[in-house]
Amino acid sequence: MGRKKRILYQSDYSLAKTGFGRCSKALLTFLYKTGKYEICHYSCGFRYSESQLQRTPWLTRGTLPDDETEFRRVAGDPTLSKLASYGATELDRVIKEFKPDIYIAAQDIWGIDFALQKPWFNEVRENVALWTTLDSLPILPTAVSAAKKAKNFWIWSDFATKAMHEMGESHVKTLHGPVDTEYFGRLPDKVRLEVRAKQKIDRNKFIVGYVFRNQLRKSVPNLLEGYSLWKRQTNNSNSALLLHTSFKEGWDIPKLAKEYNIPLEEILTTYICRNCLNYQVRSVEVSNGQVEDMNCANCGAEKSCVTTGVGLGITEFQLNDIYNLMDVYCHPFTSGGQEYPIQEAKLAELITLVTNYSCGEEMCQEGAASLPLDWHEYREHGTQFIKASTDPKSIAKQLRKVSNMKPDKKRQMETRARQWAIENFAVEKIGKQIEDFCDSRENLNWDNIKIEAEKQNPDYVMPEIRDDSEWLIHAYHNILSMKHVDENDDGYIHWMNLMEKGMERGQVEENLRKVAEQQAAKKEVKFEEFLDKDDEGKRILYAMPEGPTDVILSTALFKSIKEQYPNHNLYVATSPKNWELLHGNKYVHKIIPFIQQMENNLWNEGVYEHEGFFEVAFAPYLSTKVKLDYTHNGKDKIALNLNY
Repeated sequence: MGRKKRILYQSDYSLAKTGFGRCSKALLTFLYKTGKYEICHYSCGFRYSESQLQRTPWLTRGTLPDDETEFRRVAGDPTLSKLASYGATELDRVIKEFKPDIYIAAQDIWGIDFALQKPWFNEVRENVALWTTLDSLPILPTAVSAAKKAKNFWIWSDFATKAMHEMGESHVKTLHGPVDTEYFGRLPDKVRLEVRAKQKIDRNKFIVGYVFRNQLRKSVPNLLEGYSLWKRQTNNSNSALLLHTSFKEGWDIPKLAKEYNIPLEEILTTYICRNCLNYQVRSVEVSNGQVEDMNCANCGAEKSCVTTGVGLGITEFQLNDIYNLMDVYCHPFTSGGQEYPIQEAKLAELITLVTNYSCGEEMCQEGAASLPLDWHEYREHGTQFIKASTDPKSIAKQLRKVSNMKPDKKRQMETRARQWAIENFAVEKIGKQIEDFCDSRENLNWDNIKIEAEKQNPDYVMPEIRDDSEWLIHAYHNILSMKHVDENDDGYIHWMNLMEKGMERGQVEENLRKVAEQQAAKKEVKFEEFLDKDDEGKRILYAMPEGPTDVILSTALFKSIKEQYPNHNLYVATSPKNWELLHGNKYVHKIIPFIQQMENNLWNEGVYEHEGFFEVAFAPYLSTKVKLDYTHNGKDKIALNLNY
């Protein structure tokens, strides 16, 4: 009898109170119960061997390094820290140790696409599935690029899948995040009343509910405005908004409630005790503009009860009680990948009011027992994504419709909601699809697969190749040892565009070699190789690691620096992606890669026995990090006349 298949699953920790975390718990529990697999859960945001990860019946590893020095190095770089938290830095380690047959990564696209760059990816791509949430149009170019390279590319909602198909990526398919139907359902009427009585809520109060993380994309102002409008239109005097969320982050809900003339006693939320974990639903109290922590009615601890959040939340069964307090569920948002609370509310047999955009389109389809909310388009600053601003008038209209609905019709619609959720999101259905995928793949032999990337070769001699495309791919494969690069790679597209606009091959090649040299320069002892041998004692450094705009603005200073230090060479340290912005600048002696040691100006300029590399080092970006950037060996000159 053959060995069990090994499944490596990368996503949020299965006990985390997040959408990805709930998906992990439901799916891995389903797969574990089959008894067919060895499972390793590669959990985002934890140290690799963290003790609390041992609480699961399957093997769980974290994505961050155990080694304290390495951990601090990673944590000190925002870009690297984010990638490491998702799993980029320790992925090869867990691959080598666990040797999976199947690798499934469920996360935002920027939290999984780094797997495409691994030297082993193409050899195992049949056994790899990238499972991501895409919530806005136009589809992210990185997602499109990843879909082209991935054999198995799954999206959590039809909204984005349809857009991918329209772009020619017909292999992309929808696979919803699974929901464990065991936890959520409508309680008997008698029990529902008992739950209300326990929370001291009037049995006849009409409760509009919303379960959400208090983020910008959750349209809280729209909901409050719509609720207020509905109240005025119907003269309803016995209603409340139950907002199950944290009041310590995101939207200032009490301030918004005041703006829309909603009494605070009508704003209910869930408090949980840090001491005994008992929960209570009650109205929000505010002091000096801040939501107050409450005393615990169960254990008596003072100020121990806080509003629920990702770090401290209630169980699924308790959350089901929260849903059963509601008469209708309203979920306005700017966009969403799937929005787990909508499915949970449907399983609890609630009519759901959902913004008819993004994944909401699927939630509002015929038979889903939702009432669609109208919206107005706006563009998100920076990303240019199309986002939805839910119309408060539509919220009021649909609340009025539900509150006036005849009981029999309302119950029919509520019952249908649960059935639709089961048919489309039940873990039994989704889990079976993933089980079938895993069973259809052959076991892998990692002994014959190269896991770690080859060393880059900045000294590789390029052959004569006439075609630009072929030449560029060859350069990537042999100078940078990036064997995965093809015509769909973002770097390839970038350089081909520049060459079409007139950039010489020599400039492209220089940049690629510099990147390779940068990797070789990660060790401090080799940094001298970037410096000329004959200008020691006459070097000026200007460091600006990231941000092309900052680099461009910095060029305005270079003439002044040279005027102040006419006998010195100006070295500019920045990311390789910015080098083309500096080519041809007559004031710059040499462009060099920025390395982390440059964040310490004492390393740049010298201290004690360390002689340093530059007479003066300018690193203006460090000022925002409150670091020492103004000693300059006492040799700097002030260019501005400060005498008035």
